[in-house]
Amino acid sequence: MLRNFYAGAGTLFTLHNLGYQGLFSKEEFPLTGLDNSLFTIKGLEYYGKINLLKGGIIYSDMLSAVSPTYSREIQTKEYGHGLDGVLRDRAEDIYGILNGVDYTEWDPAIDPYIISKYSFKTITRKRKCKKDLQRHCSLPEKDIPVLGMVSRLDVQKGFDILLEIIEELLQLDIQLIILGSGKPKYEDKLKNYAEKYPSKLSVNLLFDITFSHKIEAGADIFLMPSKYEPCGLNQLFSFKYGTVPVAHKTGGLADTLTDYLPSDIVTERCTGFLFNHYSGEDFLKSVLLALSVYKDKTHWKDIVAAGMNSDFSLKRSAGEYLKLYEKVREKIKKN
Repeated sequence: MLRNFYAGAGTLFTLHNLGYQGLFSKEEFPLTGLDNSLFTIKGLEYYGKINLLKGGIIYSDMLSAVSPTYSREIQTKEYGHGLDGVLRDRAEDIYGILNGVDYTEWDPAIDPYIISKYSFKTITRKRKCKKDLQRHCSLPEKDIPVLGMVSRLDVQKGFDILLEIIEELLQLDIQLIILGSGKPKYEDKLKNYAEKYPSKLSVNLLFDITFSHKIEAGADIFLMPSKYEPCGLNQLFSFKYGTVPVAHKTGGLADTLTDYLPSDIVTERCTGFLFNHYSGEDFLKSVLLALSVYKDKTHWKDIVAAGMNSDFSLKRSAGEYLKLYEKVREKIKKN
């Protein structure tokens, strides 16, 4: 009955993160309720296992990824996680649409989680949020750059290269606040550094929505050194909160950040700092550049303004999805 109901329906399959594929042993195939003829190399079979993500890619009418750059990256061996060939076969049907932000939840002008609401016109109130964040983390309430991270502690999120440079970073006159949990090896190393630098590093191994809002509002710089990032949302939150991102040029980070260049400052286009090569050395250089520009309050204010005035709303993303749904419908009609 249901099969007949959906017979003429078009399908758009959105790919978020190719690193998570739904792999199961072949013995569990009967649980899918599918015909055994689908368990082939041209179907759901993947090196002797069931791959549900592969099935979605093959049998959907069209595919979307959560950013234009990621839609291209996943068709390469470096980012395809073994499905790059399958995706290249569907290249004509793959589109990239950026994620959107719910500005009713992420807007410092109305945010109930922060101590002082603000907009670009009242950006000086952000200082109160910074002091509140420092107090919350038991850090000295000093007027120095505060760097924030809200992330899963995983190699994908760049914690391997962060740990390469963290000792050098903590020699600087800065404070670093990290919120998140993940791989024990990263948790343990970060806790050790927090014990060594209690006045500079605050490591908080938990998920806390209120705390995450406090970091976005109170930090000056937001770090996103992700090895790969399908889209990323924290850089979009950071724009709205006047917190400048430093990020690896990959996926949605490449699509949403306009890198710092003096000419971009003049035209008020720059929204953050990108590093091209995934390494601790390049990451550190980008952080140091951001800290240098931070000292020039005029330039820094231009970067903050460009970010706060950008639009990455859900409405914008929804409009792009509506266009894509129409493409799916047109394709179904032709077939």
